[in-house]
Amino acid sequence: MKTIEIDTYSDAEKIILAEQLWDSVSKENLTLSEEVKAELDSRLKNLEDKNTKLFSWKEVKEHLKNIR
Repeated sequence: MKTIEIDTYSDAEKIILAEQLWDSVSKENLTLSEEVKAELDSRLKNLEDKNTKLFSWKEVKEHLKNIR
């Protein structure tokens, strides 16, 4: 595999590279275990039933600052 010096790219170029990398992943070959599927289904149900607390990105960042 060819490696690149990521630090030589601008932030905008890094974003484009990340998008290209993500798009190159074959979605057809991705498989989820039954355990992961069950967890995702559970989380979706909790969201639909409003049984989960949601946080803004600002709240998450503040929490992370406070626990460091």
